[in-house]
Amino acid sequence: MRGPHNIFRLIRTGATLERTGAMNVILDAYSAPWGVRFGAKVLGWPFQWLGYKGDPSMPPATRALTALGPAYIKFGQILSTRPDVVGDELAIQMRVLQDKLPAFPMEDAERMIEAEFEQPLNAVFSEFSAPVAAASIAQVHRGKLVSDGSDVAIKVLRPGIEKAFRRDIDAFYFAARMIEILAPGARRLRPLDVIAHFEGVVMGELDLRLESSAASEFASNTESDKGFQLPRINWSLSGKNVMTMDWAEGISAGDNTALDAAGHNRKEIGERLLQLFLSHALRDGFFHADLHQGNIKVAANGNIIAYDFGIMGRIDEYTRRVYAEILFGFIRRDYRRVAEVHFEAGYVPADKDIDEFARALRAVGEPIFGMDATQISMGRVLTYLFGVTEQFGMETRTELILLQRTMVVVEGVARSLHPQINIWEVAHPIVEEYIKQSIGPKALLNDLLKTARVLSRFGPKLPEMAEAALIRTYNTSQQGSAVRDFKKGWILLAIIGAATFGWVAAHLTQI
Repeated sequence: MRGPHNIFRLIRTGATLERTGAMNVILDAYSAPWGVRFGAKVLGWPFQWLGYKGDPSMPPATRALTALGPAYIKFGQILSTRPDVVGDELAIQMRVLQDKLPAFPMEDAERMIEAEFEQPLNAVFSEFSAPVAAASIAQVHRGKLVSDGSDVAIKVLRPGIEKAFRRDIDAFYFAARMIEILAPGARRLRPLDVIAHFEGVVMGELDLRLESSAASEFASNTESDKGFQLPRINWSLSGKNVMTMDWAEGISAGDNTALDAAGHNRKEIGERLLQLFLSHALRDGFFHADLHQGNIKVAANGNIIAYDFGIMGRIDEYTRRVYAEILFGFIRRDYRRVAEVHFEAGYVPADKDIDEFARALRAVGEPIFGMDATQISMGRVLTYLFGVTEQFGMETRTELILLQRTMVVVEGVARSLHPQINIWEVAHPIVEEYIKQSIGPKALLNDLLKTARVLSRFGPKLPEMAEAALIRTYNTSQQGSAVRDFKKGWILLAIIGAATFGWVAAHLTQI
């Protein structure tokens, strides 16, 4: 990390917010107390001449984030889905960050495509439009294939984007290190791990081959989901810097006026979006982690179309079960069970009092259930939970960052479609069904079969494992520890016996 460079970069960030007027807008949106406002002015005002000017035609916050670069734009995209957090006006201003950023020149896009395919542009596309959408990482053109005349979307990475992201991430690492040094109490939040997680997610977006692969896997998982569709990837015309897929025709999920004019039921669409997200996260453990309005369309038949698969989330089966039990516990208001799950998973230090923790969780949940639908917010829940985690010394779970962030974003999109959506009522059937499938007798049988299959792989080695265990036990027993080693031997034989049983059971299931 380059210390002086990063210090200057962070100072310039504050200076840009001040120079563009975004500082006041953001502080107003968060109802910041006077002390925070005064501190921000003291730190920002003297250096505002160092800040980027940005595009004066843009609103202050959008102007500042766009000028600061792609990593900051990503942050703005998240805020644009949360009018309940930042207010309707600021959320609308930031929505242009999703897909309406300034495009890079057509000549650069054409040059990158020709370099990727090693042939002239007109040999591949009979039509190639000006950019129809431009975001922080790439821009999209509409085209028509020479081969069969089909309409396609061509995604092209921004030139120099990887270098720009690395510069911002380097500054974020520096800030995280300073936080750990200057504020030891914040170490439980694992700021360096959080930035490393963010880096891994973002850098994955900078190779469109990985995005194509993610889209293919996602399509395979969701092909039976009613009311949901994905554009097909054209593998022969996709590479590191260019990705080609079927053109997705539909109305943007952020255009309520057009959705109403087309006769779509926005409440039903919002509820379906929430349930689809939860199904993908819990059922498959693989979900679209960038579901803002700029990446969602509604087809003429009412299907939800998702695209832009650069950020995908993955969680293992164990974590899914833990998260589902926590959600279900909150839905049922069973705070004792929620507390037990946290302790069982190791999320809360073992030396803490489980009853105290359950009481703290009740203080989080009960006020929320007393609110009407327009006030219930996953963002609010996570904010309250953050205070509880600090009280009980819980560390940040980096494996859940993307899931929690996406849940907040998806809820924001659903609320933009229909503000009265009750997320707990919508989530209940999905979480309950997953609990039945993953924790009941059927799940236990599936777990045993999976274990049997794993053990069966050692089938060919069972005789030599048994012989080695017996020889080792016999030799050590001759050295004065016969009883203890005899027990060890039987334990080893029991393990081998279990492996044998697993091997037989696995093979029987295949007959």
